[in-house]
Amino acid sequence: MAGLATGLQRDLLRVATAGSVDDGKSTLIGRLLHDAGALYEDQIAALRGRAASGDAAIDFAWLTDGLKAEREQGITIDVAYRYFETQRRRFILADTPGHEQYTRNMATGASTADVAVVLIDAARGVGVQSKRHGFIASLLGVPRLIVAVNKMDLVEFSAAVFEQVRAEYSAFAARLEFRDIVFIPVCALQGDNVVHASTRMPWYQGVPLLNQLENLYSAGDRNLIDLRFAVQQAVRPDHTFRGYSGQVASGVVRPGDEIAVARTGQRSRVARIVSMDGDLAQAYPPLSVTLTLEDELDISRGDMLAHPNNQPTTTRQAEAMVVWMGEEPLAPGKVYWAQHLSGSVRASCARLAYRVNPSGLHREEAATLGLNEIGRITLELFSPLSIDEYRRNRATGGCILIDPHTNATVGAAMFVARPGTARQPGADVSRNLTWQAGRVSARQREQVLGQKPATVWLTGLSGAGKSTIAAELEQQLTEAGRACYVLDGDNLRQGLNRDLDFSPRARTENIRRAAEVAHLMNEAGLIVIAALISPYREDREAARGIIGADRFVEVHVATSLEVCESRDVKGLYRKARAGLIPDFTGVSAPYETPEAPALAIDSALQAAEHAARDIAALLALRFMDGTAANTP
Repeated sequence: MAGLATGLQRDLLRVATAGSVDDGKSTLIGRLLHDAGALYEDQIAALRGRAASGDAAIDFAWLTDGLKAEREQGITIDVAYRYFETQRRRFILADTPGHEQYTRNMATGASTADVAVVLIDAARGVGVQSKRHGFIASLLGVPRLIVAVNKMDLVEFSAAVFEQVRAEYSAFAARLEFRDIVFIPVCALQGDNVVHASTRMPWYQGVPLLNQLENLYSAGDRNLIDLRFAVQQAVRPDHTFRGYSGQVASGVVRPGDEIAVARTGQRSRVARIVSMDGDLAQAYPPLSVTLTLEDELDISRGDMLAHPNNQPTTTRQAEAMVVWMGEEPLAPGKVYWAQHLSGSVRASCARLAYRVNPSGLHREEAATLGLNEIGRITLELFSPLSIDEYRRNRATGGCILIDPHTNATVGAAMFVARPGTARQPGADVSRNLTWQAGRVSARQREQVLGQKPATVWLTGLSGAGKSTIAAELEQQLTEAGRACYVLDGDNLRQGLNRDLDFSPRARTENIRRAAEVAHLMNEAGLIVIAALISPYREDREAARGIIGADRFVEVHVATSLEVCESRDVKGLYRKARAGLIPDFTGVSAPYETPEAPALAIDSALQAAEHAARDIAALLALRFMDGTAANTP
């Protein structure tokens, strides 16, 4: 009993393995279990018996490939879970399929993982499926990635081959949102760097896979900040007791805490936290408890309780990335059930924005999504749901889509933006807010100023020449009698956006705020010149939606990275190369080139004066009436 108690005290790590077919996932798990002493004697005997019957070596894949079809075809089809423990930690390993046909099964295995182990065959190099699985793991919020470069024996344990794979996959994974990535060269079949350090790769200075998993810190992954209590049922056994049973999805709740019902805004305080073991002083994920409140409120199944000053977004519309798992394609307009924690509502896909090609992570236009495809959709909810962004809260940031006729799970959706952060015309920001229109019409402003409002959105790398071109364009337009103003990215970050860092999420908010300011300036009739790096296409498209497509002019200052870095007036590239500036665009963070800008300018080939003149000519053609001053 003492041993059992000690084992239960060790923290649990959930590990998902993935990779292309024949990369050796099942063999790796089998070898890991064998060398870690986690197999029973009868399992070992069965493996040895099969090897003695004719196989040259023990086939460790048989430990996880339990289906007859898996053994016959030599591939993994379904997700196989294996539990084991060491002196330092307990583990649940998910062996997920590598074949594209079973991507949905891989997504299932990764949905609850703390770390993903992606295998890459050293002899074959980085394949499309390895990229696909890394992308899905990132999409599902897996915080850490271990890349096991397997079958090193086939490349004579070459350090050069390992470094080539690491460089290629690192370049790809830089666009994903993992907290850290570790590369380990292994030979699963022979056990090199699986549990024991390899003597055949002395050039590798890291630790074996098991040691890496044992020492990986995951306690900080739990969201203990945002209280989200999903009510499963109201409990009233008699007139003396009224409680609300459910699971703490995230955060911590204590007696005396003030809470609010996300759907209605009603407030009360927690009186007791009741469990099978008696009253608790606090509850945290993933405990299932019953809360009693000081007041009698209208609360039912599907409601969510949270702290009043830290509420989820209750909405009827949400943007989501979806992994489609249904045999029948996604049908925009068709009604599905959206299962979210303990509640479910009817929902439909109002818009399919794009499909993601996992090979290069670029977007493709699509009318629908087929089996195992991934895309971004606008989900219309027939009743309000209380949700969070998936990146912030995995527990409340997603839902599954269910076909109402077959009851089959057809999609897994991850909410990617809080409603209102990338406002679309007509979006339901709040029922309590109304846009206040003035008495001066847009046409009247145009007649007074002699121009139509527009926003010139200059995007490009740091040092590309955006600010120089913006200043020159402002001067030319002003001299021509035009009312205009420059919104410079550096200036905004010193004032309005000074509270934002340079993480992907903060960059999105930075662009949103800039776009909202540009929108208001356009409403005033001004021409806005926005000079911002704005590295992500999605953020620029969100800005286009806020400002209005008819006013948005995207100009790509397409100066090469080499030229930008050679300029380096502020010394930023030098600091970024030295690791002093994290998430620096072009060095440690990606820049997504505009696909169809209104104008492309290379400041290495064209002077700022001439570039500004080209932009002014474009504005004159599209926006200016010519009723005031002369067109530049």
